[in-house]
Amino acid sequence: MAHGTTPHFHNTEGLSQIEIGSKEFQCVGALPPFDHPHIYLDMGKDDDIVCPYCSTLYTYNPALGAGQANPASALFVSDAA
Repeated sequence: MAHGTTPHFHNTEGLSQIEIGSKEFQCVGALPPFDHPHIYLDMGKDDDIVCPYCSTLYTYNPALGAGQANPASALFVSDAA
């Protein structure tokens, strides 16, 4: 799966919740080198999901665009892109 089509989010700040505008995404944990395996998460019909690695609660916010987050700093952008 190409990184450009699936948004990636991180929780380096240790927030209890991150709002995102995508129901399908990858969680990377914290920023590298402290990241966990980059795992694909799919909320399906639900509006939230907890990452099984880092316990970050991701909540879907339809007011945000696909690939956007609140806070915006939670969006992971790879240097390799």
